[in-house]
Amino acid sequence: MTVLVTGGAGYIGSHMVLELLDAGEPVIVLDNLSTGFAWAVDKRATLVVGDMGDQDFVERVIRHHGADAIIHFAARIVVPDSVADPLGYYLANTVKTRAVMAAAVATGVKNFIFSSTAAVYGTPEVMPVNEDAATRPESPYGTSKLITEWMLRDAAAAHDIRYVVLRYFNVAGADPKGRTGQSTPNATHLIKVAVQTALGLRDKMDVFGTDYPTPDGTCVRDYIHVTDLVRAHSAALAYLRAGGTSMVANCGYGRGYSVQEVIDTVREVTRVQFRTDYAPRRPGDAAAVVADPSRVKATLAWVPAHENLGEIVEHAYAWERRLANGPK
Repeated sequence: MTVLVTGGAGYIGSHMVLELLDAGEPVIVLDNLSTGFAWAVDKRATLVVGDMGDQDFVERVIRHHGADAIIHFAARIVVPDSVADPLGYYLANTVKTRAVMAAAVATGVKNFIFSSTAAVYGTPEVMPVNEDAATRPESPYGTSKLITEWMLRDAAAAHDIRYVVLRYFNVAGADPKGRTGQSTPNATHLIKVAVQTALGLRDKMDVFGTDYPTPDGTCVRDYIHVTDLVRAHSAALAYLRAGGTSMVANCGYGRGYSVQEVIDTVREVTRVQFRTDYAPRRPGDAAAVVADPSRVKATLAWVPAHENLGEIVEHAYAWERRLANGPK
């Protein structure tokens, strides 16, 4: 059995590749390297460079390598960018994912794990938010992922394919062994930006919005360690292979931290009092989003191991220092 990982040269995907390889799974990575890095793909995996939107090409890759499962990460992920370029996001996240689904159906791949997002909820009315809450995305990014969820649901109803949709909350941190991490130079992930600023790689960082209806006025998010996240994918793969039915599950810890709390934690861990400036709200940002992770824990027997925010920051900081010296 071989697993095809789309976007496996990227942040979360490269961690997934390590998780699968460490478990003895043969892995094929499909990535166009537009934002990922070939050096981030462990040498034990096979890297195929190409466009996931080319259905015939994806079918050839699946057949040649005998993939029985697809874990689909490849996507564009920056909320404000999606507001500025909605059609680009619908192409990358929805249209091209449709090609991957069609290739899976055509080649008989029965197990599909999809990387979705808490952005499908918009600003929830009740928190923590569970999977039965209304989906009201507030950005084209969130909408592009929600439409893809619907396509996957409908494809599974018509064809012999089962899926797990994992709705991520805010992914952060890096491999505890220092093998990979968030490596995009201009990434917008809060913790990455903060540790870069602490290291002097940025002159300062901006806090977007201080007037949200939250305790300190800054956005509140549920931060999940990337290693815990990919272990949820491994659990999802085992569940599907054992005959589990299609499902949607949140991936978060059920505990929210504000932007200001994260900055304070980064300052504590790094012992650097870096500069922060305050700026207006960004379009598409919800005030607060915190997961109810009951389903993923109960159905997939997922037990997180890295819930401490300080530990998440420590791993991100260690990776950023290594990245500055060249991880290749």
